[in-house]
Amino acid sequence: MPVESLISGDVVAKHNTRDSCWIIVHGHVYDVTEFLDGGSKIILKYAGKDATDEYDPIHPPDAITKNLPKDKHLGKIDINTVKKVVKEITVEEKERQARVNLRPHLGEIINLHDFEAIAKLVMPEKAWAYYSSAADDEITLRENHAAYHRIWFRPRVLRDVTHVDFSTTILGQKSSMPIYITATALGKLGHPDGELNLTRAAAKHGIIQMIPTLASCSFDELVDAAIPDQSQFLQLYVNKDRARTKEFVQHAEKRGIKGLFITVDAPQLGRREKDMRMKFEDEAPNEQTKEGKDIERNQGAARAISTFIDPGLCWSDLEWFKSITKMPIILKGVQTWEDAILAANAGVQGIVLSNHGGRQLDFAPAGIEVLIDVVAKLKSELGMTLPNPNFQIFVDGGVRRATDVLKAIALGATAVGIGRPFLYAFSAYGQEGVEHALSILHDEFEMNMRLVGAITLNDIIPSMVDTRSISSHVVPVPDDRLYDNNYESMQVARLKNLKAKL
Repeated sequence: MPVESLISGDVVAKHNTRDSCWIIVHGHVYDVTEFLDGGSKIILKYAGKDATDEYDPIHPPDAITKNLPKDKHLGKIDINTVKKVVKEITVEEKERQARVNLRPHLGEIINLHDFEAIAKLVMPEKAWAYYSSAADDEITLRENHAAYHRIWFRPRVLRDVTHVDFSTTILGQKSSMPIYITATALGKLGHPDGELNLTRAAAKHGIIQMIPTLASCSFDELVDAAIPDQSQFLQLYVNKDRARTKEFVQHAEKRGIKGLFITVDAPQLGRREKDMRMKFEDEAPNEQTKEGKDIERNQGAARAISTFIDPGLCWSDLEWFKSITKMPIILKGVQTWEDAILAANAGVQGIVLSNHGGRQLDFAPAGIEVLIDVVAKLKSELGMTLPNPNFQIFVDGGVRRATDVLKAIALGATAVGIGRPFLYAFSAYGQEGVEHALSILHDEFEMNMRLVGAITLNDIIPSMVDTRSISSHVVPVPDDRLYDNNYESMQVARLKNLKAKL
């Protein structure tokens, strides 16, 4: 059998222009000339060089091998002939690395706010900007959290709460708590293991993870990392190329995914100005690479990874989705009772009341506020009582405490999705951080179930909460000092070389 000849680093180095651009990733050489345009500065920066270190944080490991045409796979590199790209460590990066070594012991982290406070100080600026940013003036981002403060408990007493049980089932799948890890993109921006931190921690705590379309890890990598009988959902951005969507959905079903959450609130991604100011100049993850065309990359990470999403997705497409999969279909991003009724009539299995973590339309209402209207209208218009196993309602956005979740359960939600807090947990402490975050929530559920007088989640009912102020958006509420301390105010344009510090 002939031995495969190796490509010399000197040969690769000659292909460093727009007319002929080769890069090295994981010991293999690829011709990426066709993927260049005026915005692809990061590719040209690594033209003729080893781009692995830049590639890994925002690409699944199989993205380039699966999506680049085979004739562009040029062969293996002679690693001994490659000149390594020396990354300059800036003063800011040295200071950040020093802060990493000053993190408090994990045992000193006592709530989800603490993870955010530490992550803000130890994460790379680009990662923090992507994770924390939201749409326009970030009013909805803050409202998502503040809305829970306008709901008060009406606790019951003299009930035997020696043993409390807050386990539940979500789309028929068991969960130790009424939460799931909702989909968030680009996990490797925060930690080298990316979303694998979530998969492994979810397994240990009996929680369901929703795998994002735009994960840094490959879909199969995350499924393979699950333990036997571990349940996972899939969040889907619908590709303009429906053949690719069909292939992805059916592959997910074959791999055992238990629920398909179709994102419906993102015909175009919102303006996330903190992210935009970082001038994200990178190639894009798995689904973006499949497009085989270039995009403007000076609008932040969000814009740089999302141009494959179909803005033409509409209600009539749901019949097609039902024809290609038997997985439960959930619409993620419903924001009005009118669309909730349309979803129920369309025969899907549920909805997520969500505004995309405040990252899409600013001044969209908080999911917890929409929940009240949705439950009332489903009952009056369709005679549906909630919670309902045939049409489940979920909420996400702004959750930082188990009490937030219990308020949503009382109002008719089946479970609540939590995203950013787990990103901050693994960005600061890796998998152990996510596990500790889940332990904190577990302890909060146990305590607060007792304090409100509920033995099981069935005892968390509407009469246990007072929602009279929920729609009064300017009603005074007690300040949440922890949340406010973590919130980083938006910046305006500045003179060159004057940069705000965290």
